[in-house]
Amino acid sequence: MSWIKKIFGKDTEQEKKVVVQKANIAFAQFNYPPKIILAWIKALEGNQDLAMFLLNNGYEEVYHTTQALFLKQEARDWLMKNGYPHLMAFVNASEGNESAAHWLQVHGFEVLYHMSQAIEGEMKSFAWLKGQTNFLLFELAKQIKTIKDDIEFNHNDMYSFGKDA
Repeated sequence: MSWIKKIFGKDTEQEKKVVVQKANIAFAQFNYPPKIILAWIKALEGNQDLAMFLLNNGYEEVYHTTQALFLKQEARDWLMKNGYPHLMAFVNASEGNESAAHWLQVHGFEVLYHMSQAIEGEMKSFAWLKGQTNFLLFELAKQIKTIKDDIEFNHNDMYSFGKDA
C-alpha cells in the first residue's frame, strides 16, 4: 500500500473486509438438564437460594453468566478465564454486539445465537427457538429479554440514571 493510501485512507472494499476464522479451541457444552434451566430462570428472577445452588453444585458458569447479564465485570472476566467464551459472546450478543453474534454463528452455537437475537427483539429467532428447542430455552430467552429491557430502560430514564435493574 502506498503512503498516499495510508494517509488518505483510500482502501478498497476488499482490504476492509474482516474474516472471522473458527478458533481452534474446545468449548464447554451448552447442554443442561431441564431442572438446571428452570433453576437458572428462577435465579434470573431474583431467587438467591437457587443462584447459590447453581454456583455450589457444578454450574458455576450458569451463575457467572447470570451475573454477567446483570453487568458484573468480575463475572464477565471469570467466563473468559475459565473456558466459557461462548457464554460471554452470548451475553455480548444479547446486548447488541453484532461481532459477538457473528462469532456464535461461526463457532456453531446456533441455540445461543438465536437466544441472543430473540433477546434483542428478533421475532424470527423467537419463532426458531419455539420450533427448534425445548420450551424452557424459549422461557429463558424471554426472562433474559425482560432483564435486559429493564436495564436499558433504567439507563435511559433520567430518574433512575445508572441503575442496573
